[in-house]
Amino acid sequence: MLLTIVSAVFVFGLLVLVHEWGHFITAKMTNMRVDEFAIGFGPKLLSWQKGETLYALRAIPLGGFNRIAGMDFDEDEESDAGDRAYFKRPVWARMIVILAGSFMNFVLPVILFFLIFFFSGIQTPNPEPIIGDVLAGRPAASAGLRPGDRILTINGQEVNEWKNISESFQNSAGKPFEITYLRDGETLTGTVIPEEDPATKRVLIGIQGTLITQDVSLGEAASLSIEKTSNIFKAMLDALAMLVTKEGASAELSGPIGVAQMAGEVAQHGFIPLLNFAAFLSLNLGIVNLLPIPALDGGHFVTLVIEAVRGKQMSKKAMYYIQAVGVVILISLMIFATFNDVTR
Repeated sequence: MLLTIVSAVFVFGLLVLVHEWGHFITAKMTNMRVDEFAIGFGPKLLSWQKGETLYALRAIPLGGFNRIAGMDFDEDEESDAGDRAYFKRPVWARMIVILAGSFMNFVLPVILFFLIFFFSGIQTPNPEPIIGDVLAGRPAASAGLRPGDRILTINGQEVNEWKNISESFQNSAGKPFEITYLRDGETLTGTVIPEEDPATKRVLIGIQGTLITQDVSLGEAASLSIEKTSNIFKAMLDALAMLVTKEGASAELSGPIGVAQMAGEVAQHGFIPLLNFAAFLSLNLGIVNLLPIPALDGGHFVTLVIEAVRGKQMSKKAMYYIQAVGVVILISLMIFATFNDVTR
């Protein structure tokens, strides 16, 4: 439980810090007055004043915000920031500020992957049939298999490569298999009964292979980090497109509880996997925030595009109703995601 809490706070804190810093630094660069930069919501745990900005760490680490003078349309006429108020700045400047949060969420994975590649190297699957990890509660763990065991035979069939293991269990969920394996120079046998993973429909016994690590240069690490970020980004866009098709009809939505649980599970495998998870989640956050839903950054950007086309700002009444619809949508999604988390 403690590991889950610490991991969740680290991941949420990192993603929110980077996202809000994007809004913050571009607001400063475009000469807007930022009254507060906060990580978290709720009561202040720690705060300090530097110049015109109050920096605060708040009790609930599930978000954060920048309080930019004049950004709340209800306070436009009352803002004492003059030309430095958000609504007084050119539309292009406001567009930059709105998009900067998601932009930083796209930059963070590149940085994280670069650090992982440069300091940990490239890890590629070892073709040898040696167990690298055994997942708790799965058939392999019940059969007594451990990391480091080398699979020799499955039902009498010789195993020479890792791929032979998965090939042996295809379409065989629920059937017992006799496995012979080598451990510390001693040949042992056991019985494993594969199970089907409900999510992927694959037959598994709950083992992972070992990895071969290869060092990379500074330039290679930079190139690989951009390539990996790009590939994940494209895969996420494809997954998002599937949500509106029958293929995505059964997709599950996770909220803060589910993400926190996943962070805890990933952290059990080490800090590097947790950084990978943070990079993945950062890309996800960046994409979701750009969706044209009112109250999200993408929704704000759409209203700015409309303003640029019309040549004048939208009325306060129109903005109020747009934001109200966005809040209802977001609360509904949050309730649905939390329900999914709890029922899981």
